[in-house]
Amino acid sequence: MAPALALDLDVQWAVASVPAPVPLPDEGRLRQWACAALQELSGPVEVTVRIVDEDESAQLNFTYRGRAGATNILSFPFEVPAGIDSALLGDLVICAPVVAREAEVQHKTLFSHWAHMVVHGCLHLQGYDHQTDVEAEAMEALEARILATLGFENPYSDN
Repeated sequence: MAPALALDLDVQWAVASVPAPVPLPDEGRLRQWACAALQELSGPVEVTVRIVDEDESAQLNFTYRGRAGATNILSFPFEVPAGIDSALLGDLVICAPVVAREAEVQHKTLFSHWAHMVVHGCLHLQGYDHQTDVEAEAMEALEARILATLGFENPYSDN
């Protein structure tokens, strides 16, 4: 039997709060959401979650994706070099102000949207993508199933 998931989660707080002030999820919630998305993995897994402001998000988005402006989440899977044993899965960079705005505009609870971003990013770290319609449908269905186990609505439904 494979060993259970042992998540080493490094949370970096590069933003104190969101304007208004809007609450940020604590490390326990981030861990819960990440573990749900990583449930198919076993053994030690390392993930960094960096919570940033719009300036840092925009800079990273432009540098690594060639796109202007801040975005809700960026995923950086770690490609393990041949011959190296590493538990590092990768890094997630989540822009707190963008997530807060999107939650409000999309009429979602703040933490349901945060949970969605963490699950979405962790799936990217595992190789899931949404570049084609088929990939998007599969990834969205998986996100909805994982979020349901956490007690959240399907983020893609028109509720």
